[in-house]
Amino acid sequence: MAENYLPILVIFVLAAGFAFVSLIITHLVGPRVTNAVKMMPYESGVDQVGKTRIRFSIRFFLIALLFIIFDIEIVFLYPWAVVFKDFLSAGSFIFFEMVVFLAILAFGFIYVWRNGALEWE
Repeated sequence: MAENYLPILVIFVLAAGFAFVSLIITHLVGPRVTNAVKMMPYESGVDQVGKTRIRFSIRFFLIALLFIIFDIEIVFLYPWAVVFKDFLSAGSFIFFEMVVFLAILAFGFIYVWRNGALEWE
């Protein structure tokens, strides 16, 4: 059985070896030209004006994280909605299973809301 995976292993080793050898060769042979213009910060063809580091509130990251978590959980509704009619004939278990899932999701949302994680100060 392991001999079936040998060609895949050889391809991975060759690809990793090629990438490693290419990086080493370009590091050893490549030109090293540094000057003041080349080392200047550059963004979208415009020279920097003012400070380049802006401090973001941690609330931004918290809301983004909560959005991703709830968004991924909501994605589970799509496959359920697609197969709902097919499995409905087998009983109402699939419906109550999704009701429990949505209840857990709602309790999580209420918990986050009550703790003030969605409030922007």
